[in-house]
Amino acid sequence: MGNVRFISTTTVQPTTHNDEFTRRIELTPWDLQLLLVDQVQKGLLFHKPFSTYENEDLKNGLVEHLKSSLSLTLDIFYPLAGRLAITEHEDDNSSSFSVDCNGAGAGFVHAVADGVTVADILDPVLVPDDIVYSLFTMTGVLNYESVSNPLLAVQVTELVDGIFIGCTMNHCVVDGSIFWRFFNTWSEISRDHGFGKISQPPLIFGREFFDGIIDLPVRIPFFHNQIPDKFLPPGPLQQRMFHFPKEKIAQLKAKANAEMGTTKISSLQALLAHLWVCITRNRRLSPDQETKYLLLVGLRQRFQPLPEEYLGNAVLFGTVTSTVGDLLKQGLGWAALEMNKMIASKTEQEVRKHLEEWVKSPKLSKMGTLSVNSLATGSSPRFNVFGNDFGWGRPLAVRSGAGNKFDGKLTVFPGAEDGSIDFEACLSSQTLQALAQDAEFMDSVA
Repeated sequence: MGNVRFISTTTVQPTTHNDEFTRRIELTPWDLQLLLVDQVQKGLLFHKPFSTYENEDLKNGLVEHLKSSLSLTLDIFYPLAGRLAITEHEDDNSSSFSVDCNGAGAGFVHAVADGVTVADILDPVLVPDDIVYSLFTMTGVLNYESVSNPLLAVQVTELVDGIFIGCTMNHCVVDGSIFWRFFNTWSEISRDHGFGKISQPPLIFGREFFDGIIDLPVRIPFFHNQIPDKFLPPGPLQQRMFHFPKEKIAQLKAKANAEMGTTKISSLQALLAHLWVCITRNRRLSPDQETKYLLLVGLRQRFQPLPEEYLGNAVLFGTVTSTVGDLLKQGLGWAALEMNKMIASKTEQEVRKHLEEWVKSPKLSKMGTLSVNSLATGSSPRFNVFGNDFGWGRPLAVRSGAGNKFDGKLTVFPGAEDGSIDFEACLSSQTLQALAQDAEFMDSVA
């Protein structure tokens, strides 16, 4: 298997510059809580565009086309062409952060993975991390380090018969909703060669939604004392993509609701509960041990509501807790209903209270602090992943980089077929092996 060769590293700036590009955007508690964790790393795998088979000029033309369409996309997402700005407050030894929309530009890496084919990524049962992780740039750069690093960095990697477009984006500036809105906009501009009218509404950068609730900027006491040593995940961890067809998900939802005599449990809640029960069972834990499921709860429809076009994080951490014995005894329906109750508890009043309390006592998330025997899920099956056509067809698959990976990280994506859902499971090799031999679990996947 060949190594990744880096052909060029450049900076892509917006095509235009106006007064908006000099503004500062304050970070909210939902943004700031992510300062000390990794950035978002997601990418798409495509068959190689036919033109890149022809000659070097056409190949270089494709890369230049992606750069020019990215530049046009940054005209819309201009904060991503900026940098984080930190202000030190000597009166109380605190720090505050904002986005400096200075137009410094996004990183763009052109690379070639010699000898690597599409099949090398898609065919193995386990995700080939050695290949996939090399398809992203800025791995290991924490969010706060974007004071001197780009808020957005793209790596376009040529494979023997494919192309991979990987994006690394600062999680203090975007959540999953905005990450995929960016990808959707870039692919649309690329496909239409920049001449079409963008179907996405304009972004909203203001922070007036927080007026009367908290004052901005938020000060973080003794921030520099909280910066962790580099996080090294416990090994050996492996990853596997699990595909859940629409029919299997419907069966799990029906079973969970029937067990609890309700209709409130959603398809995703039933699927998350199924994973929690099955993974916990295959971790071979003692019944009195504690297990948790950490979920990122979307707040755009729960707070005010926030517009879908709002640039920033609109998520809150929510946790469901049980002992191993109770979880396995109570089963699917109970676990799903507990998740449903937790999510329903994130009312606007609760969200406002969280904001007010966070400002009084800021708490920064750190890698490696999730308790053992627990699970955490980010992303959403509602994101438009497979609609990203850059002009040469739909993507074959989505993959994520090394950022924010630990034992128990389950990343959810929409499946390629309508109504299906994919999970990228990062677990110990022993747990993954046990899952593969679990007939009940494997019966629910394709």
